[in-house]
Amino acid sequence: MKEYDKQYREKNREKIAKKKKQYYQKNKDILQEKNKEYREKNKEKKKEYMKKYCQTEKGKKSYRITQWKSRGIVHHNFDELYEKFINTGYCELCNVKLTEDKRTTPTTRVLDHCHETGEFRNVLCNSCNVKRK
Repeated sequence: MKEYDKQYREKNREKIAKKKKQYYQKNKDILQEKNKEYREKNKEKKKEYMKKYCQTEKGKKSYRITQWKSRGIVHHNFDELYEKFINTGYCELCNVKLTEDKRTTPTTRVLDHCHETGEFRNVLCNSCNVKRK
């Protein structure tokens, strides 16, 4: 039965998508209200989960890559870029030892990129990155 359902979904992908869209349009207000209620009801639960998740290595990586993408950084492999970022211990321009703090300092590790194209350039200290702009 599972295999039949899978084949049916693959064969009728467009038809199913059209029906879903029609259903959503018809029930938009009800669905949005239910979602809003659910989010309000589970706000604290989500906040607690995110707090724990963001403390894990996977959470930190995910957050950092999301931030890079939102700032317009372009790269063919963000996992590879993250590994380079984490494993770079010294500024690629001035050779100062890089730090990771809650506050930004002149030696904080940053990802330098071209603001016009979004292309990654170097892993630098914050001081060199500010001067480079």
